[in-house]
Amino acid sequence: MMEFLVLISAAFGAGVLNTIAGGGTFLTFPALVFTGMPPVMANATSTVAVFPGYLGGALGFRQELGGFDRRRLLRLAGITLAGGLVGSGLLLVSSNEAFAVVVPFLLLGATMAFLFGDLVRSWAAARARDVTADGALGLFAVALYGGYFNGGLGIILLALFSLWGMADLDRMNALKSGLSFLLSAISVAVFAVAGLVAWPQAAIMMLAATAGGYAGAPLARALPKPVVRGVIATVGFGMSAIFFWRLIAAG
Repeated sequence: MMEFLVLISAAFGAGVLNTIAGGGTFLTFPALVFTGMPPVMANATSTVAVFPGYLGGALGFRQELGGFDRRRLLRLAGITLAGGLVGSGLLLVSSNEAFAVVVPFLLLGATMAFLFGDLVRSWAAARARDVTADGALGLFAVALYGGYFNGGLGIILLALFSLWGMADLDRMNALKSGLSFLLSAISVAVFAVAGLVAWPQAAIMMLAATAGGYAGAPLARALPKPVVRGVIATVGFGMSAIFFWRLIAAG
């Protein structure tokens, strides 16, 4: 019962964070690991737990998504699905020991991406270019990362879109939400077929994350952006430090 209370609290908090600015993975993944779940299964279950939020975001931006050229949208969707499939496949062949070594660096990298996301997007916008083969390769690489470990995915996608020359934040967020949903959908399917998802935990966390997402909406309007960024950065750095400590202690 205590473990489920921890998971419910973490998922609710993740839903709030994802609605406000992102970073929910910093709560759901560590919570699952701390309850004794192997790291690879915890990552897969965490992906399932936050999945409904991506669907809600995609539906909320359906008008903006409808403004994209359909052929271009289908092309980007195909690249995202391919990258997500490869990334999810890589997780399947990763041992818990190997993934435990990589996790602290992934968490730290995701935290840094979130903290300096605005600077990264500004840098990317200054070097904007049209979508080319290089753009497709970049999206495939980002989708591969997201299929393997989706922490900080939204920030990385927005920076990539800036490199493509996109400037309308609503359209960028719409595309981010749509592609994130597709990426999560293929990951969830792969993890489910492979038997990597702890469904009782995933189900209760999905409900809690959805409730947290709803509760986060008024907070998103009320809280100053620096406060939000500070809270998420603190959580991200804190979780990174804990996993580095676990890695050192295990070694």
